[in-house]
Amino acid sequence: MAKIFCVANQKGGVGKTTTTVNLAAGLAKVGQRVLVVDLDPQGNATMGSGIDKRALELSVYDVLLESASVKEAKQTSEKVGYDVLGANRELAGAEVELVDLERRERRLKGALAAANDDYDFVLIDCPPSLSMLTLNGLCCAHGVVVPMQCEYFALEGLSDLVNTIKQVHANLNADLQIIGLLRVMFDPRITLQNQVSDQLKQHFGDKVFDTVIPRNVRLAEAPSYGLPGVVFDPSSKGAQAFVDFAREMVRRVGRM
Repeated sequence: MAKIFCVANQKGGVGKTTTTVNLAAGLAKVGQRVLVVDLDPQGNATMGSGIDKRALELSVYDVLLESASVKEAKQTSEKVGYDVLGANRELAGAEVELVDLERRERRLKGALAAANDDYDFVLIDCPPSLSMLTLNGLCCAHGVVVPMQCEYFALEGLSDLVNTIKQVHANLNADLQIIGLLRVMFDPRITLQNQVSDQLKQHFGDKVFDTVIPRNVRLAEAPSYGLPGVVFDPSSKGAQAFVDFAREMVRRVGRM
């Protein structure tokens, strides 16, 4: 049975999409069957997985409106070794269309249930806001992976996200929990980042992943080539860190 995880943070620019596609590529490298669901109308996770969002005949939009199944709409990206349920600008319209529909926040859950046996991991790239799309992701997930920079304002945004997850847990999805916090774009030379990292470990304990993703130029360059950093430059420090993170995820899921 697939383990479904949202990669979410209400703060923009924290590396959600970078985390999603590189974790997916890392999991594929260690032998896992992975589906990436792009729930962001910008379609960055789609493009970053080697899929042209402009050429999609079917997308997550069609799945949410129940005019296509996950098996019909998914694309297999040979370059990266995992499947993608892509998104493009059409998805922005789904936000409005879903409001009047039955089971509006559980559409994705129903669709993924039909593809449950095909994957070990489903990773959902959420938009940086609490929208109907994000809610669909949170309602079907077993947990949330929170990428965050070790900066003061990131701590402020984290408390909002924790409250959101508590509300969804109480009202819509009793399985939902924070799986872990992933420290990204980390530079150990910066004193503040070390201090925030220590605060996170004190407050959240083993909810903080052991793996730390360093600030890495190759990870930043990779999307312009339509690839995750793990595939673009496997020898880079950032790529190696994401493969380590993938192994840590497999271990952690085994304990769930």
